[in-house]
Amino acid sequence: MAIEFTKYQGLGNDFILIDNRASSQPMLTPQEAIKWCDRHFGIGADGVIFVLPGQEDTDYSMRIFNSDGSEPEMCGNGIRCLAKFIADLEGRSTESLRYRIHTLGGVMSPELRPNGQITVDMGVPRLLAQEIPTTLTAAEEKVINQPLEVAGETWNVTCVSMGNPHCITFVDDLTAIPLAEIGPKFEHHSVFPQRTNTEFIQVVNRNYLKMLVWERGAGATMACGTGACAALVAGVLTGNCDRQATVELPGGPLEIQWSEVEQRVYMTGPATKVFTGTWC
Repeated sequence: MAIEFTKYQGLGNDFILIDNRASSQPMLTPQEAIKWCDRHFGIGADGVIFVLPGQEDTDYSMRIFNSDGSEPEMCGNGIRCLAKFIADLEGRSTESLRYRIHTLGGVMSPELRPNGQITVDMGVPRLLAQEIPTTLTAAEEKVINQPLEVAGETWNVTCVSMGNPHCITFVDDLTAIPLAEIGPKFEHHSVFPQRTNTEFIQVVNRNYLKMLVWERGAGATMACGTGACAALVAGVLTGNCDRQATVELPGGPLEIQWSEVEQRVYMTGPATKVFTGTWC
């Protein structure tokens, strides 16, 4: 069966978008998504995203399969790409638009701006150990600057859920981090029963952070929107940064704000169409 798709990228974090509005179930299996994401024998992407009919008073629903076939609860860069894809499908890509999107991590509200940037209300971060989830500390406690031994070294980590799990550690020099070697060891550590995304953060100043990310199910990526949000939250909790800051990822910067009044996190960044095609 021929399936039309469009590829988008958000700061180099790239996704295959499929119009799945005619069905409430993804038209690809996880195994098929693995083939599509293969960068040598397929289209090449960090994941496949499906736009499905809305539910629970939302405009649309989002499902995503990572390049390894696993299904995350949410994806920050992915939801910006999804919002741009929906606007393009509707023929409204130059307007200021807001959508309510149902995801496995909760309802998200991306807003497309005329300048091409997309701001997403990412909701209230979840901070208790049982919400991450992690066994690093008691279920009803927050995980802030807790020691974790990985690869024979002790790291101070802070854990945040943005609808998906994140483990954040602050380092002096990102260039000294052997990401491909140590990332999988964090992801599959026994204290994270559902695995975890891992962010390594270097503080430039209180309003500027640099980040490397190892994504659960995708590995090293150019950017991670939920990870940037979690990093800022962790930075505030540990006293490393203010509530509004630029987070620089390998693919470019995101603007992140954690509202002191609403306690909601807002992410602003781009999403760009790369090409369209048909899988036969």
